[in-house]
Amino acid sequence: MFFELVYDKSLAQASYVIGCQAGGVAAVIDPKRDVDTYLNIAKANNMKITHILETHIHADFLSGSRELAALTGAEMYLSDEGDENWKYEFPHNKLKHGDVVKLGNLTFEVIHTPGHTPESISFLLTDKPATNQPVMLFTGDFVFVGDVGRPDLLEQAAGLKGTQDIGAAQMFDSLQEFNKLGDYIQVWPGHGAGSACGKALGAVPSTTVGYEKIRNWALQLLDNKVAFAKELLAGQPEPPKYFAMMKKLNKVDRKLVTGVPTIKNLTKEAFEKVKQEGLKIIDTRAWEDYAKGFLKGTLSITNNNSFSTWMGWYLNYEEKFIIIAEENQVEDITRKLMRIGLDNLSGYITPAQLDTFEKGNLETYTPIDKETVKAKLDEDVQVVDVRGASEFNQGHIEDAVNLFVGKLPQNLDKVSKDKPVIIHCQAGGRAAIAYSILKANGFDNILIYSGGWNDWVAEEKVLVNG
Repeated sequence: MFFELVYDKSLAQASYVIGCQAGGVAAVIDPKRDVDTYLNIAKANNMKITHILETHIHADFLSGSRELAALTGAEMYLSDEGDENWKYEFPHNKLKHGDVVKLGNLTFEVIHTPGHTPESISFLLTDKPATNQPVMLFTGDFVFVGDVGRPDLLEQAAGLKGTQDIGAAQMFDSLQEFNKLGDYIQVWPGHGAGSACGKALGAVPSTTVGYEKIRNWALQLLDNKVAFAKELLAGQPEPPKYFAMMKKLNKVDRKLVTGVPTIKNLTKEAFEKVKQEGLKIIDTRAWEDYAKGFLKGTLSITNNNSFSTWMGWYLNYEEKFIIIAEENQVEDITRKLMRIGLDNLSGYITPAQLDTFEKGNLETYTPIDKETVKAKLDEDVQVVDVRGASEFNQGHIEDAVNLFVGKLPQNLDKVSKDKPVIIHCQAGGRAAIAYSILKANGFDNILIYSGGWNDWVAEEKVLVNG
């Protein structure tokens, strides 16, 4: 048997290539959209991709199943569980609980594991030449390392009221069945630490059924359905705005992008046209570099592992936009955008071009330190904490207002224009995004405390759970 984990750090998303070497055939589970990765793996190992499997209709990334099928001719095997709202609307092989998908000497048994979503399935792999006992379970967003999939995304991101309580009850029942599996079975989940599909995902890539039985918080509460549901729904991170669009695009027929687009470098004249047309300009430099010279109106989103998520908060799927980025980062950024379906990237300029094109027009800011914040608190100021609600509720600067950075554009009326405003997050990154949003919207009274909660929490007066 051939096995390879493909892990996208930008979305903390795992996909898998599993092959039968005797037959020279391979399957891909939950592929990302830039599918050349899988083609290269198959070529390097003399295998043909013939099967594509999905664990559920994903919310956090745009699946590459159809792109991969178009390029390879592979068959897609997708869930047919759930009600009519959770059916794929394009041709595929439909899977129900108990079905078996064969790949050479390997078999994948389908297990319906609703909870995260109604149609969620897991794949129990048996390597027939070696044993008749299953060896691996691919769980998607059902069971993670140390956590389980959140059931509230349909309600929080897609607006389907009442679904989170139903999902919590289904997750409880699905875990009862998981608990019956052999302790030795390896568990390979769809996400790791950093994903918004759960609240306490572990950083290691895999686990076992037995290990999760003794250390996963959810499996310790299987004797109390009410307590389980309450804990499962508590403290979940804010689901990014783009999740609802991913649910739609992964379900319906859509345009395929089978290669990584080439993004053009803009001339000064083209850049001037971009500004005149009012296109969004995303500055992808580190926020420290942004602070040393930025164009007012641009949005500061650093190209790091959180880039895709923040882009999904602030851009819609119709508008064109450009980026400010070093040339050697453009392909990486393009791939990250592809993975959440943001296909309207219309060009880029480099930081050096920005300095040349906008000489004399760039602004700067200098973050303030803890001592300055302490002094300002004795004056008439507003402190805005742009972290998530669960982080804020665990502790915050006294009298601070919590305005989550992802929803800040919808809450500008809650930010004072009459007095100094100090913004902060945990360590500086999100506060820089917030600063750029506020500056673009005419706020000239903003001070940024870049040290944030990490710098503040050890010594200062805090209000916990208040």
